[in-house]
Amino acid sequence: MTTILENARKMIAGGAPPAPVATLIGFQLVAVEAGRATISLEAGERHHNPMGTLHGGVLCDIADVAMGLAYGSTLDEGETFTTLELKINFLRPVRKASLVAEGIVVQRGRTVGLAECSVTDERGRLIAKATSTCLTLRGEQALGR
Repeated sequence: MTTILENARKMIAGGAPPAPVATLIGFQLVAVEAGRATISLEAGERHHNPMGTLHGGVLCDIADVAMGLAYGSTLDEGETFTTLELKINFLRPVRKASLVAEGIVVQRGRTVGLAECSVTDERGRLIAKATSTCLTLRGEQALGR
C-alpha cells in the first residue's frame, strides 16, 4: 500500500496514469509535496459556459484537486479523506488562459483539516480563491476510498 503523496509523485513522473477527471478536463498535476499541490490547465473554448467564459465548475475542479492533493499528501499509509465542504469565490472571468491552481494545507488536525487554493492566470492575476474542509478517514472508513 502506498500513500497519496507517493501515488501523486508517480503520476508526475509518468509511472501512474492521471485520474480520469484530469484527462476529461485536461488539467495536469505539476508539483506535489507534503501540504502543497499545484495543478495547471490550458483553459479555452472547450471549457466555456453558454456565456462564452470559463465554466465555474472547471475552476472548482482544479481547485478541488489542488486542495485535495495538498491535504492528502499529509496523510499516512492506510489513511484517506473526504471533502466536507468546498467554497469558491470567482474573482475574474476567463476565456483563454494558462491557469495554475496552488493548494496548501492551512490547518491539519487529527480528524479535520482546512486547505485553501489560489487560481491564477499567466499574468499572475487572481482568478478564484477556494477553501475546503477535509475529514481524514482511517480503518474501515478508509477501505476502498
